[in-house]
Amino acid sequence: MKTLFTNYLNTFKGLSKEVWWLALITLINRAGTMVIPFLSLYLTKSLNFSLADVGWIMSAFGLGSVVGSWLGGKLTDKIGYYKVMVFSLFCTGILFVALQFLTSFVAFSLGIFLVMLVADMFRPAMFVALSAYSKPENKTRSVTLIRLAINLGFSAGPAIGGIIITTLGYAGLFWVDGITCVIATLVLTYVLNPKTTKTLDDVKTEHPKSAYHDKAFLIFLVAMVLFGVVFLQYFSTMPLYYKDVHYLTELDIGLLLGMNGFIIFVFEMPLIKWLENTTFTKSGLMLFGAILTGLSFLILNLSSWIGVLVIGMLLMTFGEMIAFPFSNAFAMDRAKKGNQGEYMALYSIAFSMAHIFGHNAGMRMVDQLGFDNTWYIVTLLAGVCVFLLFFLSQYLNRKKLL
Repeated sequence: MKTLFTNYLNTFKGLSKEVWWLALITLINRAGTMVIPFLSLYLTKSLNFSLADVGWIMSAFGLGSVVGSWLGGKLTDKIGYYKVMVFSLFCTGILFVALQFLTSFVAFSLGIFLVMLVADMFRPAMFVALSAYSKPENKTRSVTLIRLAINLGFSAGPAIGGIIITTLGYAGLFWVDGITCVIATLVLTYVLNPKTTKTLDDVKTEHPKSAYHDKAFLIFLVAMVLFGVVFLQYFSTMPLYYKDVHYLTELDIGLLLGMNGFIIFVFEMPLIKWLENTTFTKSGLMLFGAILTGLSFLILNLSSWIGVLVIGMLLMTFGEMIAFPFSNAFAMDRAKKGNQGEYMALYSIAFSMAHIFGHNAGMRMVDQLGFDNTWYIVTLLAGVCVFLLFFLSQYLNRKKLL
């Protein structure tokens, strides 16, 4: 056990202290966005909005995320990642506090759009900072550490949020959200000030290439939108399937979803460390991750045995653990050749687009076609994603030979 524990700790070695600070800031920020899981409850119970109104507000939420990611990328290329991160975190804190005072449908829609626009400016800037603070050989593990911070934040956030709502009400939630963003800003300015930190991979491109003219990257982005749509079904339509078809209780569903987070927390870093030392390419590993995720849906239609739910969750979890870190590292590698902020913004936008269309499309398919047909269609989408990633791998191999 001691050897296993020592080997586990060794997988975290070699990462710069700036990457660890960035992970802590991300953890504070993600745990702080605890309004989000309770947003639909707040809108229907406290503001008495209809479900149709909530749907439009969530669309404004997604649109703000897309615009914010794009704008964050543009500003990162113009003024640098540090200024964008400081502005985004601090202003998000102020806007979260202000959001509680908007009570009409139009005002709240505009408010949530603005909050997400400013909040998601942080993402491309953070990815560029992560690239700068990581040695080239450590980039995938650095991304994995940030993913661990995000997962921990998302796990802790709703639990803390539930306690705050119980004790202080929804108003307390907005205040705590705002204050945690401001705290994250203070930590950022103290530990990652450009005057006191050193970059390990400072990329300066004389004639930066536009991401919009990078054919390989555009193929990759389409594949990532499809992967995002498939993956997100586990957090929208899948819980309904567990309850309505297999009659699982909320506790059972929570344990299944919790298993996903636990496996990622324990195994992702050692798995990524091991895969980095193999001869597999990033595109090949992304393809394998997409295959596992697609299979996790297909097996649900092969048996009514309740154990397939666990097998499906395991397949999806390992698919996610392989696909996400290596896709992020692939995007950072391509970004070195051009406008880094623009590249990382488009990578963030790919998943924002998946959020906008994935949840809605999944719910509509379940409603009109049933679960079995929905899983076949989702598997087909995963298949198209796999085909695109295979095409990308072949395209990159041909480019190397030229």
